[in-house]
Amino acid sequence: MYPKNAWYVACTPDEIDSKPLGRMICGEQIAFYRAEEGKVAAVEDFCPHRGAQLSLGTVCEGKLVCGYHGLVMGCDGKTVSMPGQRVGGFPKIRSFPVVERYGFIWVWPGDPAQADPAAMHHLEWAENPEWAYGGGLYHVKCDYRLMIDNLMDLTHETYVHTTSIGQKEIDETPVSTRTEGDHVVTSRFMDKVMAPPFWRANLRGNGLPDDQPVDRWQVCHFYPPSHILIEVGVALAGHGGYHAEAKYKASSIVVDFLTPETETSMWYFWGMARNFNVKDRNLTAQIREGQGKVFAEDTQVLEAQQRNLLKYPDRRLLMLNIDAGGVQSRRIVERLIAKEQAQGQPPLQQAA
Repeated sequence: MYPKNAWYVACTPDEIDSKPLGRMICGEQIAFYRAEEGKVAAVEDFCPHRGAQLSLGTVCEGKLVCGYHGLVMGCDGKTVSMPGQRVGGFPKIRSFPVVERYGFIWVWPGDPAQADPAAMHHLEWAENPEWAYGGGLYHVKCDYRLMIDNLMDLTHETYVHTTSIGQKEIDETPVSTRTEGDHVVTSRFMDKVMAPPFWRANLRGNGLPDDQPVDRWQVCHFYPPSHILIEVGVALAGHGGYHAEAKYKASSIVVDFLTPETETSMWYFWGMARNFNVKDRNLTAQIREGQGKVFAEDTQVLEAQQRNLLKYPDRRLLMLNIDAGGVQSRRIVERLIAKEQAQGQPPLQQAA
């Protein structure tokens, strides 16, 4: 259902600042916490003593302490100590490669020998002070691939997001799809249209008039295993559209990190990065609130879709030309899964 030899967003730093966090990623129940010197650690959320969840314990001097009988766990999966007990023979639990980067905690749930942080695609907006970011997290009860379909074909905006980003010109404008290795791109460019409510607000936020025709664009980028970054924006018509100078446009990158939890549920880390009026915190909060409502509408549709698919598992779904971005993205995911299956399951770390 999902590749495991890949980097997934597991949580945000604030989620583990005060206590451990238990979260299932790709079917693996993992405990995340800050170990010595603030370094992030991730181990199997299973105490080797009686099977309690380690994430329900505490962190003491950089060690994870089980909240049931006080077993102390190291970030390498080895038991360090336990009150009144010898722990040398305790089995080692699994530890997971984990990296803190770009404002997120990333985990590799597959074969640790293949985990290479350099394989992460670079996120310029996350390190550049000329960009501002605001986002959130939703737990969505659907197969993460349904969200890939949703984000790689924005035709649904006309119908699902009627009061925010939807407009009839989305339906009327053809979409193009291309694949470059493991990178899928779908593009739609709308010329001389009136901006919908969400984008009128962003034009005002950048000091531009909101009652003039604009050129609007949507460029969706899929990167495996399930990351989608969407270049979106509007520019006052006649000034170059996508390539317009900054003073004529309001543009952003919609950030979508889709992390599978189970076969029918996922963690959805969503947000928007912008490079205009970046010091305006009120604007950041306003965009975040508006975007959160948009994604909540998607969540409602996708969870109902998942329930329908489970109810009618033998029903054949139709594929249209607008589905090309999702289809190509799924093929890449399927190829990665097949490659892992050919290699065998990633080995568990054994006791030293």
